[in-house]
Amino acid sequence: MAAMTTSPERTDPPYIADERTMLESWLDFHRDTLAMKCAGLDEEQLRTAAAPPSDLTLLGLVRHMAGVEQGWFRTVFAGEDAPPLYLTEEDPDGEFHDLDRADTAEAFATWRAEIAHAREVTRGRSLDDLGLRRGKDEVSLRWIYVHMIEEYARHNGHADLIRERIDGVTGD
Repeated sequence: MAAMTTSPERTDPPYIADERTMLESWLDFHRDTLAMKCAGLDEEQLRTAAAPPSDLTLLGLVRHMAGVEQGWFRTVFAGEDAPPLYLTEEDPDGEFHDLDRADTAEAFATWRAEIAHAREVTRGRSLDDLGLRRGKDEVSLRWIYVHMIEEYARHNGHADLIRERIDGVTGD
């Protein structure tokens, strides 16, 4: 099988910058880190669970993060009505399930599209601008950025362990 992804360029966040630049740089750093953890793997490897019976896989993480990007930026911040990508009421963790039938190229394309959309809806907006979570809780763009950095950082730790199990590759 051919490799599904190529290794992205990853830029370290600046040591000195304004708040917006710092937040966006750290978020992009972590987005690129997940892409790096998946780089060079074939479809079977992307579907390999870390430690059965856990169903955590790199492909599942990519699908999960596509949904997280969609949820926070498209739905909460931009107020768009978007149906969940991979989960259902019957399977709230659907992004991690039925991966044998999942389209790997589609999952990566969807993730990249959600990242691009997130950049679009936040461009020119203030960190103090608000979105609405679950129709009632206001949340600032600043909070969303911090949460997304935390979400990626946590899952990149998972991705590092999964990748090491697959082929021994480690790194930051």
